[in-house]
Amino acid sequence: MMASGSTFSVIGADVAIKGDVAATADLHVDGMIEGDIKCASLVQGETSSIQGAVVAESARLAGKVTGSITARELVILKSARIEGDVHYDALTIEQGAQVDGRFAPNARQPVKGVPSATIEAAE
Repeated sequence: MMASGSTFSVIGADVAIKGDVAATADLHVDGMIEGDIKCASLVQGETSSIQGAVVAESARLAGKVTGSITARELVILKSARIEGDVHYDALTIEQGAQVDGRFAPNARQPVKGVPSATIEAAE
């Protein structure tokens, strides 16, 4: 699925990072990160824990995230535990996922005072 010439960085389950992480390509996180993440594509493993804001073109989350998430294409898997607001263009939530926060579509120009969209998980 990866385009030729693309790079893929892995943060293993035994790795803990304190500080912001930036990647121009794809990032796979199985370890713990205490800091903000900015990358093209993020894949988070079930055992991973991220404390900080996540900004990515696409994100596939399966672990714990404490912080806001902003992504164009966002997939929240059933093992995910998210505490924070979620901003997206396209959103998929697997049944069983836990999200404690508000959902709102990405807005080019956010308008203050407009209530967030309410999402109900499909049964």
